[in-house]
Amino acid sequence: MNGQNRSDVKIGAKVKIVLKADQRTGKLTEGIVGKILTNSQFHPHGIKVMLTDGQVGRVQEII
Repeated sequence: MNGQNRSDVKIGAKVKIVLKADQRTGKLTEGIVGKILTNSQFHPHGIKVMLTDGQVGRVQEII
């Protein structure tokens, strides 16, 4: 699943995100969702989340 729909992203889910610094390279970071930061139901670039380790990025893939 891609991370464009807020309803698909759950706290505690394992996801791959792209960090702001990695947007040009497309490097993905794996982690557990700690907090959902996007309020809208859909975002074309992915729902913005904070991982449990504090990193913030947009969800590219839900594992």
